[in-house]
Amino acid sequence: MEDKRRMEGKKRMADNKRGESKKWDVFIYGDVNVDIVIPGVEHFPLPGQEDVVDAMNTYVGGGAALFALGLGKLGLNPVFQGTVGDDCYGKFIWEEFRKTNTDCSLLRFSKSGHTGITLSFTNKKERSFLTCRGTNSEIDLDSVNLKQVQKAGHIHVTGYAGSSNHLKYLNLLKNVKEIKGITISLDVGWDDTDEWYPGIYELFPYIDVLFMNETEAVHYGKKINAGEAAEDFSGYCKCAVVKLGKKGALACSGGKVSQADSYQVAAVDTTGAGDAFNAGFIYGFLKEKDITECLKFGNGCGALSVTKLGGNTGFPAEDELLEFIKEREER
Repeated sequence: MEDKRRMEGKKRMADNKRGESKKWDVFIYGDVNVDIVIPGVEHFPLPGQEDVVDAMNTYVGGGAALFALGLGKLGLNPVFQGTVGDDCYGKFIWEEFRKTNTDCSLLRFSKSGHTGITLSFTNKKERSFLTCRGTNSEIDLDSVNLKQVQKAGHIHVTGYAGSSNHLKYLNLLKNVKEIKGITISLDVGWDDTDEWYPGIYELFPYIDVLFMNETEAVHYGKKINAGEAAEDFSGYCKCAVVKLGKKGALACSGGKVSQADSYQVAAVDTTGAGDAFNAGFIYGFLKEKDITECLKFGNGCGALSVTKLGGNTGFPAEDELLEFIKEREER
């Protein structure tokens, strides 16, 4: 199955003019860790007490890693550059990448750091997290291998943190934009400093697909709603996409606003839903589909990803995604 997916991914890359003569469809750099999901936790034990739970499940976590795994499951040929510890969790992540057609030849095993871990405590109403960043604390855009980036048709970047790393992002995007035959997507992510750095607009002219959620768009755009923010952003970047949760998603490109409703499913775990949406949208983008179709692919991947525990367990293969969307639209 792995060899079949790899061959199909390479064939699609050859058929795609954007990826012609490229080794990979997408280059991803960023965070990767393990998520240990503990479902059914209604309260934490008191000091000195021990509670028993039914399960503790281990999955790959980290927004960049989940995005890469999603693309691999859809049959594309992504490569991931990042760092894990030389430990059992690092080896687990490496194996999961290989299962989903994700090239992990640029995955580095640190001799000094350990793989990042997030404990996710879930119940029917809420989730709580406890995180040790581990090797994710070593993330530095200066480490992005531009010689390897040249071998990809697209690059996806995450982890923007406002003024603290703005210049590094600006420098990277400028350098990448000089590479022939490559497009760029950026998911800005949540600003936990509440800075919402206005200088982010300097990045937009270098970006082909900009991802934000509704709250991020309103904060960065300083607009009344996400639609107005997306229209503003699209005046600088080629396409601005805003994830609206249960309301679906919208995108603005060339002055035209497109919107697609979400697909209703029974949610089990919403971890990684935004990253799943990103993977589905970029899948459509690289297939040169229109914006509305890209939004549908994103919504489909996001919906299916929340139907199982773990950020990537419910993520669909290409045929599963297409069948899911077809069935929902025939209702």
